[in-house]
Amino acid sequence: MSYVDEVIQSLEEKNPAQPEFLQAVKEVLESLRVVIEQNEEQYRKDALLERLTTPEKVFMFRVPWVDDQGQVQVNTGYRVQFNSAIGPYKGGLRLHPSVNLGIIKFLGFEQIFKNSLTGLPIGGGKGGSDFDPKGKSDREVMAFCQSFMTELCKYIGADTDVPAGDIGTGAREIGYMFGQYKRIKNLYEGVLTGKGLSYGGSLVRTQATGYGLLYLVEEMLKCNGHDMAGKTVCISGSGNVAIYAAEKAAEMGAKVVTMSDSTGWVYDAEGIDLDAVKEIKEVRRARLSEYVKVRPNAQYTEGRGVWAVKCDIALPCATQNELFIEDAKQLVENGCIAVAEGANMPTTLDATEYLQEHGVLFAPGKAANAGGVATSALEMSQNSERLSWTFEEVDAKLKDIMVNIFHNMDDAAKRYHADGNYVIGANIAGFEKVVDAMTAQGIV
Repeated sequence: MSYVDEVIQSLEEKNPAQPEFLQAVKEVLESLRVVIEQNEEQYRKDALLERLTTPEKVFMFRVPWVDDQGQVQVNTGYRVQFNSAIGPYKGGLRLHPSVNLGIIKFLGFEQIFKNSLTGLPIGGGKGGSDFDPKGKSDREVMAFCQSFMTELCKYIGADTDVPAGDIGTGAREIGYMFGQYKRIKNLYEGVLTGKGLSYGGSLVRTQATGYGLLYLVEEMLKCNGHDMAGKTVCISGSGNVAIYAAEKAAEMGAKVVTMSDSTGWVYDAEGIDLDAVKEIKEVRRARLSEYVKVRPNAQYTEGRGVWAVKCDIALPCATQNELFIEDAKQLVENGCIAVAEGANMPTTLDATEYLQEHGVLFAPGKAANAGGVATSALEMSQNSERLSWTFEEVDAKLKDIMVNIFHNMDDAAKRYHADGNYVIGANIAGFEKVVDAMTAQGIV
């Protein structure tokens, strides 16, 4: 049995209840097979893959807090510090009822390669809780965040582990967490990113993942003989990533016709009205079904279906495993030329393979959505220097990083005779840097 197969089998036996983590590991190791087989004897001797797929540290803790009725609630908090070979752990905090250890491990594992691809000195980590901020008052959210940080602060620091936002963790939550960290530690340091501009945040951070996604898509299209202008785009999600991906796509001359949330999706043939979406989702925190009250010619449909709309470019920006094989077939049938992942692992493995087999340009999340963590790292740099850069400075740096990520994964794919396979290219480009650092630092 090959080394790759041995490691996958061992992980399946040890982590049977963690399907998302196993899916992420299989996708990465399968695409790295050609690299690993060239170095199999040394990697096996060094147990390199076992060390790469095992977190350096895992913290799991209870988070008690009091709701507005005076009832004590208890959630579970997690922080997985996966790999620090190239820098301090970096990765978001997800607040969502679906959060469990397997999902946090999958996200932390993906983060290793995503962070490596940015070219910046940041390692891979992830955290969060099964707390749901939806429907909670500001006081309840503050009570949870303060309790959560009371424990988490023991394991993080500006040069150790720097968490950020993720699903359910926006500027409000980051603010409450930062305040509690500062209160307990008596330190004013860049321990969290995604902070407000008045206390160490970076311009462009809010827009970064969505903008970065489009910068990479634009470069991918250009290098394959296409242009963004005039293209029809389908986007899933209506959170931060989706909103700013839609904004940048429109700036580039494309027309975005769909967005979605957890209850349903809207189709607006005239082009999504982003001001209406921002008002509904960011100000009123309401459901996307409200959109048709503002745009009566649009259609709202409950449930799934966003990928059935004819488009040139599909950008899944909601959550993991949201684009299935049936959706991939529909996209191909409708003439879609490119799919780029704004979310983490939103496309199932069989759907990814189907899209690639049928000539669809496919940019995996660890490359395509790296703009968020890249700008988080830029925020860390500004915090360390006690400086604030202009919007234009940060945006230019972000664009350069995303263009470089595309060319690095393109070059890696070509080196291993997988021209155009950006999944293989992204994994190899991210892997090589991490492995070099791990090898240089010995068996730790």
